Amino acid sequence: MDLLEKKTFYNNLYDFYKDLLTTKQRDYFQKYYFDDLSLSEIAEHYHISRNAIYDQLQKVYLSLEKYEEKLGLLDRYQKRQQLYEEYIKFNHATVIELIEKLKDL
Repeated sequence: MDLLEKKTFYNNLYDFYKDLLTTKQRDYFQKYYFDDLSLSEIAEHYHISRNAIYDQLQKVYLSLEKYEEKLGLLDRYQKRQQLYEEYIKFNHATVIELIEKLKDL
């Protein structure tokens, strides 16, 4: 998995499971992925070591993967999206309208 795929994967998992992480884990993840701060910058902000931030991010990755393995929310979401795209190809007004309603839920 290249860097962009990894970032996308963990961002998607984070969208589904962020509420299951601790406040500090969410903060570190957001600063690293959303604010684009380096490990050193995050460590300086929290007055802890760079290695501590690295370790915490590794724990976040493992937690997100574990949640996905047990709950499978991202996988089911992606499968639903694929089905929506297949049904839209039928180009039937009623089907397209129903799919748009489902997407809005």
